[in-house]
Amino acid sequence: MSGHSKWHSIKHKKGALDAKRGKLFTKFIKEITVAARTGGGDPDANARLRKAILDAKSGNMPNDTIERAIRRGTGEEEGVNYEEITYEGYGPGGVALLIQSMTDNRNRTVAEIRHLFSKNGGNLGESGSVGWMFEKKGYIVVDKAAKSEEELFELAIEAGADDLRDDEDNFEILTSPDAFEGVLAAIKGAGIEPQAAEVEMVPQNYIRLEGADARQMLKLMEALEDHDDVQKVSANFDISEADMAAA
Repeated sequence: MSGHSKWHSIKHKKGALDAKRGKLFTKFIKEITVAARTGGGDPDANARLRKAILDAKSGNMPNDTIERAIRRGTGEEEGVNYEEITYEGYGPGGVALLIQSMTDNRNRTVAEIRHLFSKNGGNLGESGSVGWMFEKKGYIVVDKAAKSEEELFELAIEAGADDLRDDEDNFEILTSPDAFEGVLAAIKGAGIEPQAAEVEMVPQNYIRLEGADARQMLKLMEALEDHDDVQKVSANFDISEADMAAA
């Protein structure tokens, strides 16, 4: 059990609520803009931009908004210049957190992130304090009802995946970043719609949390992910389904 896929499942279920708040559109626009700025505006030649566009479309973002974000990234249209910053810290029970952010004001963002940590039983750490506990991986979560473990394992490995793990209600498929798109295409080609599919920082090991620590950890995750400048949060907690439901 990882806790990782459980958190993705919760986010998947509440995605509609996030979209109503307008949070997702803000995050999509930032990711598209930065992806275009760093890798060019052609999605066929820029895997990061290609994934950002797919995510935005799955969130029902209009095409003209996507195209405008690309133009801002390539400098064809004026817009805010976002800086990518990764923050590291510790949550309740010593859980390690990596927070990937995009901001136009790093002083404001670090102050607000530090406040969220201290308010929710954590501490903002130094650069490098927890990063070594994570690996950049393609990460795909599939509901167990979609396919048997044997069938999914064969499908994923043949497409280039590194591993498949059993996590109670879900299967977790891990790939190298380069193999991610090919494995995801094979999964979708088999008629399976993943609950989550990202290239992200995946923990190498996990810390089990229960009771008050578990609830506090979930509050910290919610607060961080709800922040306008935060794009992704990775954490190495494992929390039971019962504690997830009670939070």
